[in-house]
Amino acid sequence: MSPAKRLRARMAETSLIHIMAAHSPLSAILAEEAGFDGLWASGFELSALYGLPDMSLISMTQHLDMLRAIAGRTRLPIVADIDTGYGNAINVIHAISEYERAGASAVVIEDKIFPKVTSLVAGGRQELLRIEEFQGKIKAAVATRQDPDFLVIARTEALIADLGEVEALHRAQAYVEAGADMILIHSRKKDPSEIESFSRAWTGFAPLVIVPNSYPDLNAERVKTLGNIRMMIYGNYGIRAAATAMQETFRRIIADGGVQNVHKDILPVEEIFRIQKMSEIKAAEARFLC
Repeated sequence: MSPAKRLRARMAETSLIHIMAAHSPLSAILAEEAGFDGLWASGFELSALYGLPDMSLISMTQHLDMLRAIAGRTRLPIVADIDTGYGNAINVIHAISEYERAGASAVVIEDKIFPKVTSLVAGGRQELLRIEEFQGKIKAAVATRQDPDFLVIARTEALIADLGEVEALHRAQAYVEAGADMILIHSRKKDPSEIESFSRAWTGFAPLVIVPNSYPDLNAERVKTLGNIRMMIYGNYGIRAAATAMQETFRRIIADGGVQNVHKDILPVEEIFRIQKMSEIKAAEARFLC
């Protein structure tokens, strides 16, 4: 069974799956050990890893390199964040081929104009494509995929662009008509009211995807009562958790003038060896190095 087929099967089995953002093979391994259903190859997290804003500055090559590295260290299905598809519908054709070959089980394409600006930044430029042009991108993605289980997820930023629920519903329906398997609806409100309202108003047959970054109170129990949301993506928690831990640890080392205090509060190096599967390497050394 392909990872894409496993992703669909898991969604059918549990009705709601949990996808954790990953920006490295290490974060992917930890997400798998924690019990997540899949990984989000996040453009935001990778941009942050490079110390850059999420504004189409990371190239497709950089993102693909990291996706391949992640796919090589985990069995979890990977949902790839490909922003606007790196250009027009012709660019999308190339992108789908490359991402499917690299190990993605799904892609999310958003209806912003390239280059995009990250959705949650205050005062950010949020310009959307014409509906017909974005439909062309969806059609190109669907026509290009080789595995019929590979998911093409259309993300509408209509709520992010303050265009309202009616426009968001109109766009979502148009994207489903173009062949999208799922609709990702995004919001930057601090409460889940926009998402819950959209979910209740949505009558399309395609299930919904949400990214509860701005509205963390919308937990799985509440989501299940809505009935049509099948995927929750935790979009920036990996990089935020890593940055939180590093900031605190680095500051303590400077304040203490050494690691004499902080060392007992972080993972022992033996745990890193375990994650690296050092025992397997040692066994291979004993077997093959003469």
